[in-house]
Amino acid sequence: DVQLQASGGGLVQAGGSLRLSCAASGFTFDDYAVGWLRQAPGKELEGVSCISSDDGSTYYDDSVKGRFTISSDNAKNTVYMQMNSLKPEDTAVYYCAAGQFCVLDEPLVFGYRGQGTQVTVSS
Repeated sequence: DVQLQASGGGLVQAGGSLRLSCAASGFTFDDYAVGWLRQAPGKELEGVSCISSDDGSTYYDDSVKGRFTISSDNAKNTVYMQMNSLKPEDTAVYYCAAGQFCVLDEPLVFGYRGQGTQVTVSS
């Protein structure tokens, strides 16, 4: 079974940093793209970042480009997202997700999604 376990969320002041981790099992990064999605209260689920399975290309939503960095450690089957210069509008539940392709505009295309981790950025 595909399992994704996100961790690393918390409360941080605006301008601060957090690193999220996603421990994956039941598949390898050669099989699926892995990405991060988020959902703020009262808002729709949105794609944040993704790393592709074929060549390791990375993709970001415009709102986080230059501030967030996604990376993978294939030996540990873990994906990370370093989040710097956090803003209050980054407050959301962040989910790790896996799927065939990196399609950030269609977050539901990711067929697998783990439990989320809360990120709260105070102003």
